[in-house]
Amino acid sequence: MQRIPPHFVSPALLLDALQHTLKICPARLCVRFSVPSRRLCTHLHTLSSADDDMGKDDKSKSFNLKVPKGTRDWTGEDAALRDRLFQTVTDVFKRHGATTLDTPVFELKDILSGKYGEDSKLIYDLQDQGGELCSLRYDLTVPLARWLAMNPSVQSFKRYQIAKVYRRDQPAMTKGRMREFYQCDFDIAGSYDAMIPDAEVLKITTDVFDALDWDSYTIKINHRKILDGMFKAAGVKEELIRPISSAVDKLDKLPWSEVKKEMETKGLPADVADKIGEWVQRKGGNDLIEFLKTDEVLSQSEDVSQGVRDMELLFAYLDAFGARKRISFDLSLARGLDYYTGLIYEVVTDGSAPRVQGQQREIGVGSVAAGGRYDQLVGMFSGKPIPCVGISFGIDRIISIMKAHGQSTQRAKDVDAFVMAFGGKGFTGMLTDRMQVAQELWAAGIKAEFSYKLKPKLPQQFKQAESAGVPLAVILGEDELKEGKVKIKVLGIKDENNPDKDGVLVDRSSMVAEIQKRLANAA
Repeated sequence: MQRIPPHFVSPALLLDALQHTLKICPARLCVRFSVPSRRLCTHLHTLSSADDDMGKDDKSKSFNLKVPKGTRDWTGEDAALRDRLFQTVTDVFKRHGATTLDTPVFELKDILSGKYGEDSKLIYDLQDQGGELCSLRYDLTVPLARWLAMNPSVQSFKRYQIAKVYRRDQPAMTKGRMREFYQCDFDIAGSYDAMIPDAEVLKITTDVFDALDWDSYTIKINHRKILDGMFKAAGVKEELIRPISSAVDKLDKLPWSEVKKEMETKGLPADVADKIGEWVQRKGGNDLIEFLKTDEVLSQSEDVSQGVRDMELLFAYLDAFGARKRISFDLSLARGLDYYTGLIYEVVTDGSAPRVQGQQREIGVGSVAAGGRYDQLVGMFSGKPIPCVGISFGIDRIISIMKAHGQSTQRAKDVDAFVMAFGGKGFTGMLTDRMQVAQELWAAGIKAEFSYKLKPKLPQQFKQAESAGVPLAVILGEDELKEGKVKIKVLGIKDENNPDKDGVLVDRSSMVAEIQKRLANAA
């Protein structure tokens, strides 16, 4: 047998090999090779430990301390803003009667395959685990459809879900275009009269953005029936309808000339592309419906006519909801996902479209919310279709636009009051007094903090409170506390003449009520 120099073999591997190859324990190895057992075991264990430690040291030197591209850590003001947005969206969803659903972060690969058109290439596939091929979820819609198919007794469902999704896209972090990001979904499942749930979903959309105090956004809407009817009327072959639809959907990012070039690359004759271009660049409201009803070619299409009837109903219901003013009927909106069957929509703002700077085209945020009707998706899994309609809000994109517009001011900590103390010579720090006051505030539902130092200096306490954006301070002084009083001060006042700048003394017994009154006035 060839002899291997011992320094080429890891002691840990040597011990493992001897035990498993000879099928005997270290003690019997000692007998076999006439070596004292304790000495051999200790020696091998020492070498093995040293080898393991050496490997750990090597690994620590190779760490690349960064998050993967297209992801980020959330903390401070951004995390606080995100939490506030979650709460705002959830309040709207619950107001419209939705209940929550939580699904796994990964699904069987077959469940996700073939549902996203050209975007299927963006799905993250995972390694085989126990014979199951899985993928990270691309959205929250397909998992909902899978759940409905697994629970056939549920024939109607109004659900919301806030969770992360994953896409192998090219990220643009400052634009909110990421590989890991949150979606906030609202969906209505069940068979109802035409366009009633669709109208409520659009009403929910306006409620969300109105609650966020957005005064500049547009909800672009279209109908898959109208779009498909136009393509067929122009002479697009059945197998090209989805690829051409995907090209048309890029009209908000690219000029018509480039979209037409993509169509021709996909096999569409130039004259057919020109005919489509005459139609898909139109947008409006009732005037566009009138055009579709009277156009010599499009009025003969049953698909277009059915879509127009749906849109007329939708407009009437949106008028009843008071949700019509943000709506733009836009024939260029296509939504590339394969599962849409009827009404489709997306929300855009001035930061959505790409901007041209000199010779370069900057990446836009894209739509900040999108969705539509998907009546056949559940049926792909169960054979018994359940009609569905819904929308997804992209929180990360919404945050990026709010920050760009200066709307992102948010306290890093959601704390109402900071309990602090001061004193002169012999100051003890009044730690237990501060704890007792904090406990009184917590018991009253007031969010409060105090310094963990035994004898904190007053400037340090003010700095800690103001850097976290805490609006109020409760200041304890030894003499004042003996008299049963505390000082309440509004933090962040710059005006020297403001009567509240120095704070006001109040009775300890009325402290909670005074703080609650000031918080209510500031809300």
